[in-house]
Amino acid sequence: MEFITLNKLKKGDKVAIVSPSFGAPGVWPHIYELGLKRVREVFNLESVEFAVTKKVGATKEERSRDLIDTFENKEIKAVIASLGGDDQVTYIKDLPFEPFINNPKMFFGFSDNTHFCNFLWLNGIPSYYGASLFTQFAMQVRMDNFTIKYLNHALFEVGEVELEASAVYNDIGLNWNDVENTNKERVYEKNDGWFWDGETDAEGITWGGCLESIDELLRHNVQIPTLSDFENIILFTETSEEIPSSHDVFRVYRALGERGILGRVKGILVGRPKAWHFNKQNTTEQKAEHRKEQRETILKIVREHNKDIPIIQNMDFGHTDPQICMPYGGKVRIISSEKKIFAEF
Repeated sequence: MEFITLNKLKKGDKVAIVSPSFGAPGVWPHIYELGLKRVREVFNLESVEFAVTKKVGATKEERSRDLIDTFENKEIKAVIASLGGDDQVTYIKDLPFEPFINNPKMFFGFSDNTHFCNFLWLNGIPSYYGASLFTQFAMQVRMDNFTIKYLNHALFEVGEVELEASAVYNDIGLNWNDVENTNKERVYEKNDGWFWDGETDAEGITWGGCLESIDELLRHNVQIPTLSDFENIILFTETSEEIPSSHDVFRVYRALGERGILGRVKGILVGRPKAWHFNKQNTTEQKAEHRKEQRETILKIVREHNKDIPIIQNMDFGHTDPQICMPYGGKVRIISSEKKIFAEF
């Protein structure tokens, strides 16, 4: 569990934009261009498009080649995923490890990109779980200041940062098919803050991601950290726009328990569940009930396997905004007596 220390960026550096899952830039070019504009104007970085960044239906071989090329390209200092998807499990496990070990650099992405983050983790390369081009950089009207703050920590700064809870949140999207929506602000609601259970302190290396992707890793017997590794891990999970039921969440967490993982981890961090999607437009009350059911489910199954570790839920990472781009393979400290969490960026 020794991880490479990644180089931070400087203003003007080149960053690659890739589509390891779905070729979203080819479907919504106006959202893509807005994201590129934010990379340039908010962070003063130069974006570089690769061979199949905009190709809808790119083969897994083509997407593999793009990932390898971005890491082997000496001019590229970081890599940003355009969006997620649902099929990285079919090819990430077959990537050669040498191009990435020999050319480590920052990667940003979440959701289906859990698979690539896990691959990098297994090869001693940390990454950042969050900050996809379409969902964070190309936020309608403006980027969230909260999101920008943690992205600046990740991109340019070295050291430990105290994590905070945002005062508000959003999980109601605006349809990308309507170009006019780029000029409409999303509706934000009051955030409930963190839900904390457990009184012990903890310190460990982060591993986890989207719970639906973790389910895929387990189902398909993809390599993940060993049970010995998990004795030094802070597990973090969150759920996607699929809005899995509390029973579905229970099954994945039970699998983690039965495999001996929950009994070994140092602590658990859970992102605020997304509870609204275009095909499931829940009310504020329904969303609150969904989040409550998931919190109670996770707490119940974890406590059956581990009585003592701290469990902090409703954190600002994953499929809602604003978002912390969580260090993946980074050190985290949990101080339960003070209800504080620190992460190495």
